[in-house]
Amino acid sequence: MSQLTLEKANTIAEKAIEQARSAGVLPLTVVVLDAAGHIKVVHRDDGASMFRFDVALGKAWGAVSMGAPSRVLAERAQDNPNFFVTLAATAQGKFLPQPGAVLIKNANGEVIGAAGASGGTGDEDEAACAAGVAAAGFVSDPAPDSKT
Repeated sequence: MSQLTLEKANTIAEKAIEQARSAGVLPLTVVVLDAAGHIKVVHRDDGASMFRFDVALGKAWGAVSMGAPSRVLAERAQDNPNFFVTLAATAQGKFLPQPGAVLIKNANGEVIGAAGASGGTGDEDEAACAAGVAAAGFVSDPAPDSKT
């Protein structure tokens, strides 16, 4: 299936939280967006703080809006901080260039959404999202265990 359905989005979020729990990561909130940046699902694990949603959304929204994993955006922001501050202001706070979100691609390599998490480190959040994306039968960018 090449579309990001509600069922697939739920699988991504559920499996991301399962992976984080098994790795001993603090409670996550996971946000899954479609290719247009609209929320498909949000899962907030028991014990996740209220601020986690905003951070996870900002990571995922930035990734899907810029067509790049949030890790790549964080690296780009170091070289051009004024531009990224302006992007965040233009996006009314929905843009957060920090590691922890992956693009969701179908078998044809088309971006069909993004998954972002908050609760652990950027690496932990990213790994959880990548695990969820793989469990749903899609490809993440970056792929598990790769740092772009």
